[in-house]
Amino acid sequence: MVKLETTDHPDLTPILSYIKHRFELERKQLWKPVEIGVVLGSGLGALSEQVEEPVVIPTSDLPDYPVSTVPGHAGKLFIGMLAGRRVALFSGRVHYYEGYTPQHVVMPLRVLHGLGAMGYLVTNASGGIRDDLGPGTLMQITDHINLMGMNPLRGLHQPDLGPRFPDMSTAYTPEWAKIAHEVAVELGIPLNSGVLGALSGPTYETPAEVRMWRAVGVDAACMSTVPEVIVASSLGMKVLGISCITNKAAGLSDQPLNHAEVTEVANRVRDRFIKLLLGVLPRLQ
Repeated sequence: MVKLETTDHPDLTPILSYIKHRFELERKQLWKPVEIGVVLGSGLGALSEQVEEPVVIPTSDLPDYPVSTVPGHAGKLFIGMLAGRRVALFSGRVHYYEGYTPQHVVMPLRVLHGLGAMGYLVTNASGGIRDDLGPGTLMQITDHINLMGMNPLRGLHQPDLGPRFPDMSTAYTPEWAKIAHEVAVELGIPLNSGVLGALSGPTYETPAEVRMWRAVGVDAACMSTVPEVIVASSLGMKVLGISCITNKAAGLSDQPLNHAEVTEVANRVRDRFIKLLLGVLPRLQ
């Protein structure tokens, strides 16, 4: 009999126990579940500075937890109040291209869910493909196309981690998207909508790939987010995704692509980005 390849999901019990114990030690109070989980992408960590009286845990302190090796990803977990909501916020993420397994890539999301979060606010830096998505614009993610060649749910099914065949029809919660656009209008912040395409990286896309993706409906490209949203959907979590467009995709600009530009543009738009998210958070139900 041929054996199935095992893709065991890491045991989160030691990590969750450590986080809750450390919180109780620092705050001198019993642990309370968080409401919303947040992951901040490349150069977008400034929002973490708005968390009120946070317990800050470097991810390197967490037992058997993957550590980011990418500039612009601080690798810290913040637990506290943000815009009136109790949040757990990861400043930085780990990526498939760093050499981690799909199961390790989605560990931040599973940790957030284990801490009580039933909603997920995800951000990333992306390359704009659609003509109106230039550097410095913000895009609410309406849907995605998985171009990474992997799925974090692959392998032997573990019923406690969600259904075998989760429905992805509304992976990005329409009600939360509506709230984001209402807040953007109120604040006078331009907010686009579009479909995100995720590739494995670490190379940027080629001009030929960009032409193909434009033809099939990809509006912006990134190297993350999609595996996390797949898991969030399987766990029944509500999701709001916001991309910061930091560059034009390959072949659409005369400028060579580089990570320094990603971080620089993300820093340039951070005030608008933070203002939007702080306006959205109190209304998410």
